[in-house]
Amino acid sequence: MSTTDILWIFLIFIFLQPLFRQKALDYSRKRFIGRLEQQRASRVIIMVHRQETMGILGFPIFRFIDINDSEEVIRAIHLTDDDMPLDLILHTPGGLVLASLQIARALKRHPGKVTIFVPHYAMSGGTLIALAADEIVMCEHAVLGPVDPQIAQFPAVSLLKAVAKKSVNELEDKTLILAHQAEMAIAEVRNSIIELIADKFPPAEAEGLARLLSEGTWTHDFPITFDAAKSLGLPVSSEMPKEIMELMSYFPQPVRQTPSVEYLPFPRRTRPE
Repeated sequence: MSTTDILWIFLIFIFLQPLFRQKALDYSRKRFIGRLEQQRASRVIIMVHRQETMGILGFPIFRFIDINDSEEVIRAIHLTDDDMPLDLILHTPGGLVLASLQIARALKRHPGKVTIFVPHYAMSGGTLIALAADEIVMCEHAVLGPVDPQIAQFPAVSLLKAVAKKSVNELEDKTLILAHQAEMAIAEVRNSIIELIADKFPPAEAEGLARLLSEGTWTHDFPITFDAAKSLGLPVSSEMPKEIMELMSYFPQPVRQTPSVEYLPFPRRTRPE
């Protein structure tokens, strides 16, 4: 074998190594999910959105809840017996309201117990999905977020407040159209939240919570902590299974070669004196 042949084999190996590594990770993740389903006697569904990196070029792709996600989650629910519990693990910055509502309503209609696990964060559309659960399990540092709609990258409530400060003659038609869309979007999201939590709260409390979450009480990325969620009356628990946290390690963030956070991955114990 010539030096050129060896060089080509080496280059092919280097090129295929990420593919082999990804396949091994996928296999390990599926085995872990299978063990978790047996342990919990449930259907385990995972929706994790990471910032991905495109091959050699290295530019980022930002993941969020989309129609493909709703199709896959609903398909998994349809493949599950009515009396079997559903465990959905959520890690997402949010996404499309339509897709989030499709998932939330499908979870809401499932007769078996629905538990949503939030190891780190489930913002915006992720929170909308979480509201459909019978139980929301959060780590002590995990957060949910407001579900106020965004119109053309602006908070809907901010558009309405900005328009209210000027007369109609001072505004462009496009701005008036956006304001109209914002008003409808807020009402639609508010009514959807009421629909999802109607069985957990009296009507007046359900409407109050829906307005709090959808009408711009906080900025869109405001962190609703476990304690805050509990004070709002949401069915939250802090009893996060260690297996759920371990599962997150099977979804690494492939953004850079050198990690921004690094530590030796084994427990540390204080030594007795």
